[in-house]
Amino acid sequence: MAKTHVIVFANEKGGTGKSTTAVHVAIALATKGARVAAYDLDHRQRTLGRYLDNRTATIKRLGRELPMPTYLTHDGDSLPRFTEQLEQLGEGADFLIIDTPGRDDRFARMAAQRADTLVTPMNDSFVDFDLIGQVDPTTYKVTRPSFYAELIWDARKARAKADGATIDWVVLRNRLQHIEARNMRRVSDALGQLAKRVGFRVIPGLGERVVYRELFPNGLTLIDSREFGEMGLGHVAARQELREMMAALGLPEPALPLFA
Repeated sequence: MAKTHVIVFANEKGGTGKSTTAVHVAIALATKGARVAAYDLDHRQRTLGRYLDNRTATIKRLGRELPMPTYLTHDGDSLPRFTEQLEQLGEGADFLIIDTPGRDDRFARMAAQRADTLVTPMNDSFVDFDLIGQVDPTTYKVTRPSFYAELIWDARKARAKADGATIDWVVLRNRLQHIEARNMRRVSDALGQLAKRVGFRVIPGLGERVVYRELFPNGLTLIDSREFGEMGLGHVAARQELREMMAALGLPEPALPLFA
């Protein structure tokens, strides 16, 4: 690829599976043969950075090669450091994945303006939907976009003014299977209404599975099946979810095939 494709994972609400999804996307792309860099902007929780620290330790302990992005964590304060680290990570990378804090953050806003693909994971509920849109409590029809949709609209305008590029905004629906069916349909309908108004794509994400929490201490992902023993049905289903999510993201394709 001629330039680094920047993928920003952003949502001002925590607990949406944002960092877990970001790590899995990073490792999936690295497994394809892409040169991947990752940048953690959440210097407090530092989930992406800790995940990759654990992965580094596992590689050293096992003496095995695993797909591994380069990565850094921002200090949450320094603008010169932010700019320097962005340039450092983007140098020679096919993809730069940026994980942002689950709160309002000035560096997250600046990162959003640099995104080629902006991914907003959300749990499939109106609690999470409220971040991007408001609904009538009786009809569940969308009444207006919320503050975060307006923030992304501003980021898109800033990006277009800066270099004429567009931001592909993707709303990722995580944890679908544990939502009561009628509520799932209502959320789906509301997302469809809002997508037409403010211009984002809606794709399915990752399910609510214990396996994601189990893999974190070793820094492993569902792609590293050889490293965590025999796969159960839950692992197989989760890997299929990951395959479908990667396909739906529609990212530029490295030449090599996806993980086996």
